[in-house]
Amino acid sequence: MGDKDVSRAISEDGEKKTHIGGQALIEGVMMRGRYNWAVAVREPNGNMYTEEADLASGKDKNSWLYWPVIRGCTSFVESLALGFKALTVAADHAFNDEEADEEEEFGTGEMVLSMVLGIALALALFIVVPAVVTNLLVGEYDQDTLTWNIVDGVLRVVVFIFYIWLIGRMSDIKRMFAYHGAEHKTIHCFEHGLPLTPENARQFPRLHVRCGTAFLITVMLIAIVVYTVVPLDDLIRAWGITDTVPKLILVMLVRVLLLPLIAGFSYEVTVKWAGTHPDSPLVKVILWPGLQMQRLTTHEPDDDMLECAIAAMKLVIAREEQEAKKAQAVG
Repeated sequence: MGDKDVSRAISEDGEKKTHIGGQALIEGVMMRGRYNWAVAVREPNGNMYTEEADLASGKDKNSWLYWPVIRGCTSFVESLALGFKALTVAADHAFNDEEADEEEEFGTGEMVLSMVLGIALALALFIVVPAVVTNLLVGEYDQDTLTWNIVDGVLRVVVFIFYIWLIGRMSDIKRMFAYHGAEHKTIHCFEHGLPLTPENARQFPRLHVRCGTAFLITVMLIAIVVYTVVPLDDLIRAWGITDTVPKLILVMLVRVLLLPLIAGFSYEVTVKWAGTHPDSPLVKVILWPGLQMQRLTTHEPDDDMLECAIAAMKLVIAREEQEAKKAQAVG
């Protein structure tokens, strides 16, 4: 079944709903379906390198790990692991020989260490710094919990926006953000049932409701609500904590512990609900902040970038069609 056959599967409103998602890489794009994931990378000589691999099979989707809310955390961990693999593939093919020789010293252990340091930096930027600044501006947490949580949440969003804007000024990140735009345009093109070509993909917007950027912003907004309703101030009083530093440490610790729950709720909102109801007025209102953030995390791609996104998408689509034919044959 080719692109024309795929276009016949679109829904009556002219748009096909798909579960296929992706990720921008170093000079390339990764696409992920139900059965496999595929990478397309533009090599220094202009050629395109593609690679695909099966997703881990045999998972029991009825396991508690895939219950609502919990599945958001499971999906996040799986996406991190898959993204790590895809970035490794991209790094192996995106550099010329001289750069590759230099990169050989940066092996798997170093990449794992960089990810750990990245997580530590994220916790410092988005948990510790906002909490400390909020304490200086508003006072101690239990003095005015509502105001404290609102200011803390706003500061967290501001830090995130500034961080994205700052790294987006780097040339390599600019190109990655353009590949991010190519990924979104390609998914839009497939969802609208058009043949996957750079010309067709180029006409679509670079923003998409199922983007990870929208997910992160939703996490931050839902966090404000969750942190506000959790009666942490009552716990502080019950435990008799009076010193500023222990209070602040407890607040930050509770924030970290609640992150999986918040991420799970955000996943249900941005992926399971919004992703299947993109035209709902309520979805558009809720996801508007995340969509606006994508104006920073996506740039207009060139045709070479669109070709990479399309190549990765076609490998995933081909596997989906293959598995569908197998299922029909068995049925």
